[in-house]
Amino acid sequence: MNSGVLILDCGKVFIDDDVMMGPNVQIYTVEHPTDAEERLKKIEFTKEVSIGKNVWIGGGAIILSGVSIGDNAVIGAGSVVLKDVPSNAVAAGNPCRILKKK
Repeated sequence: MNSGVLILDCGKVFIDDDVMMGPNVQIYTVEHPTDAEERLKKIEFTKEVSIGKNVWIGGGAIILSGVSIGDNAVIGAGSVVLKDVPSNAVAAGNPCRILKKK
């Protein structure tokens, strides 16, 4: 892990072997309701994040709650990962999308 990596781990975060993270990667497990009335109740909930083996996450990427990243995947710098990324894929962007599958 490079400098400035932030893991807000109110929920479980699984990071497998040989994962590389660039500077300022952020991993969030907490969510709040999108409904304004529900947010006023100070409700929060968590969803696990899972990162497989030999994953490379570029600097400044944000991994949101509930996301699973498969083995050997690459996440481009600055990406905002909202959905699962399969094994052996290259994904990037905001929102993050699959650019290439091996």
